[in-house]
Amino acid sequence: MSRQVFLYDPPDRFVAGTVGLPGRRTFFLQASAGGRTTSVALEKAQVEALAERIDELLDEVVRRSGGSAPVPAVAPSEVDDTGPLESPVEEEFRVGTMALAWDGDGERMVVEAQAIVELEPGEDEDLADAEERLLQDDENGPPMLRVRISGNMARAFARRAMEVVNAGRPPCPLCSLPLDPEGHVCPRQNGYRRGE
Repeated sequence: MSRQVFLYDPPDRFVAGTVGLPGRRTFFLQASAGGRTTSVALEKAQVEALAERIDELLDEVVRRSGGSAPVPAVAPSEVDDTGPLESPVEEEFRVGTMALAWDGDGERMVVEAQAIVELEPGEDEDLADAEERLLQDDENGPPMLRVRISGNMARAFARRAMEVVNAGRPPCPLCSLPLDPEGHVCPRQNGYRRGE
């Protein structure tokens, strides 16, 4: 089966968002352009890691270029996107592997999110070789979302993604674990429920 690549170069919109109530949220990356929208599901930790790595990569681009790269130090307010995900949110696949790169010629950030795949090494290869084969840009690979965005859009994506991650349940002031709306069994209270 040939690989399905959802390419947005550039997207009109690329955001991280959620569906559901805090504590039971499903996280998505969503890209849209020209009347089409692609949504892929991923874990909260993946969204957080992606946002952190995008900021780190952009900081490195600025450092190596001596400040001449078209990358702002912080996300400009005019590119802020606080709107909800476009509905209906239909999951194309669940993300397993993500990759980031800076295209110096096009002055664009390249974000790739690839579907989860069960690795089955062939007879003559070990697991490391199977993983390397998976990362090749093969026409028979798993589905992939590939987005090419400007430095401004990348900074705005990272800021919004961190806001989405941090918008969940508030932490318990004693143990820092998330508070559930139904109550919280705090280990620092020897198992007594807070709020009773």
